[in-house]
Amino acid sequence: MLRTFKAVLRGNRLEWLEETPETSDRPRSVHVTILESDPGIEKISRGQRMAEALEKLAALNTLGGTDPVAWQREVRQERSLPNLKG
Repeated sequence: MLRTFKAVLRGNRLEWLEETPETSDRPRSVHVTILESDPGIEKISRGQRMAEALEKLAALNTLGGTDPVAWQREVRQERSLPNLKG
């Protein structure tokens, strides 16, 4: 049975990222697939871009003139509920 483990290759060593395979002193055959890009770095980059975009939105202060209490009252206005007579 083939099992897959996530690792980072540094030089000639694998550093396990999550679950690690059972270790033993006897040699084991493995297949290593080199990924085109490191998904961990891509996630960090995407997260960084998202944080920068959110900071820009916050700087615009688009909701600065909105009274939160008035907004909540407007959103929660009474409305008829489905399947109720009255």
